[in-house]
Amino acid sequence: MDSFQFGRRISYWRSRRRMSRQEFAYLMGKSLRWVEEVEAGRRQGDPCWSVIRLAAARLSITPERLVADVLDTECVEESEIDAVRRALHRHDVITGTTDDSSEEPLPVDTLRRSLTHARTGFQAGHFAQLGSAIPALLVDATRAAQHHLGDDRLAAFELLSLSLELTEAAAIKWGDSELALIAGHRAVAAAERSENPVIKASAARHLGDAMTNHGQADAAAQFVLASAQRLQNDLLRAGPQGYSVLGMLYLKAAMAAAAAAEADERNFTTHARRVPDHLDQANEHADRLGRDDNLLWTSFGPTNVKCYRVAAHVQLSEGADAIAAAADITAPALNNLPKERRAHLLADRALGELQAGHREDAVDTLLAAEELAPEEVQCRPRTKTTVENLQLLGVEASAEGRLRLLAARCGLPR
Repeated sequence: MDSFQFGRRISYWRSRRRMSRQEFAYLMGKSLRWVEEVEAGRRQGDPCWSVIRLAAARLSITPERLVADVLDTECVEESEIDAVRRALHRHDVITGTTDDSSEEPLPVDTLRRSLTHARTGFQAGHFAQLGSAIPALLVDATRAAQHHLGDDRLAAFELLSLSLELTEAAAIKWGDSELALIAGHRAVAAAERSENPVIKASAARHLGDAMTNHGQADAAAQFVLASAQRLQNDLLRAGPQGYSVLGMLYLKAAMAAAAAAEADERNFTTHARRVPDHLDQANEHADRLGRDDNLLWTSFGPTNVKCYRVAAHVQLSEGADAIAAAADITAPALNNLPKERRAHLLADRALGELQAGHREDAVDTLLAAEELAPEEVQCRPRTKTTVENLQLLGVEASAEGRLRLLAARCGLPR
């Protein structure tokens, strides 16, 4: 194993153990500079076995696991999803009433840093770690919203709504649409109490996503469009953040319309013809924004609109059109998006390739997505279904080995 690969594995497992570089250096009996050089692959020569064994022991894994060809990806455990569910079902979180102790609520800035850290992890494709982060966020934000006063209280409601949005987004990745729906409804309620139209629109787009994934696509389209109409003037006055969340509402409307078309054969055409209209409306706001950006974790801009065009074609089983839409996205533009969004696009494109009969291309596209964000492929039920379908349909011998190994990493039977 070369020094670069060893450094990559050290960095991965140190992060998984939530260990700082300084802490790892202390445990290894080395300097911080040594750890930095190892993780950057700047140490000369292959690592010796004694270093590998000691590093593995400090990281609580076997040496063989540390030097494996493929980094393990740990998916969220059911117990962690249950912990999130229990937090949502707590009396204080539901009612917004917490204890009367004299303990001070967390400052708004502290809450914001915690939320930013968790959201950054999500956009990097690290969904499993949210199972332990979200419950504390929900409880702390609820308590802050009750105990703070004035502007701090409004800010706390903003952060509570955004924390519930994160819960919804993580639940979608975990494949739990019921949990996502509960969190989405709560996010909208908290957003209304924040009195901030940008937060209201942001919560509405997440609830629309949850409703669509829970089989309520037509209602989702109506809800997000009503939200866009109600909030549009305020959002346009709000500037770039407002343009971003308004555009996202129309993107979610497009996906909801596509899902409604798939679910309603008798009215397929009625729903389907609305999809390009909503995408064009989103594109108008992307043009107004004038760039790709990640304001309020939306990843919104012209490139994300193109990503949603791919997703909409896939939802409508228009695989060839999805492939063509994906080809319209340049590599530099795509690389400006967070890893989660890029991997999501690749997973969509792979499904489009499967629909179009390009199964070997789909395998390679999924492998590219896995390299970016392993959990998007190995852990997300939706993407695992694509892998399973590729197995059932079969691929040419040149791709069979790669597919078999990918299926094994996804925990699928061979």
